[in-house]
Amino acid sequence: MNMRRTIVRAAAAAALVHAGTAQASVDSYRYLHVTIETPWIIFLGLAPFVMAPFILMGVMVWRFAERRKDDEAPENAPEGTQE
Repeated sequence: MNMRRTIVRAAAAAALVHAGTAQASVDSYRYLHVTIETPWIIFLGLAPFVMAPFILMGVMVWRFAERRKDDEAPENAPEGTQE
């Protein structure tokens, strides 16, 4: 009996939460103000996510290019010998 009461309470709570969010979502569109600045805000908000892989790629290329220079044989070593 106690388990049934717990399940009923959880189902009632979930139904109330769902009904509250549905009503809130309907009301939010009523007060949503779209201006000429809205596309710019969206663009500037999403631009870092688009540009981050390119920035990371540039940093990695720069880092591994420096590492490749350090791994090359020294210039004063005779040809044909490796260390």
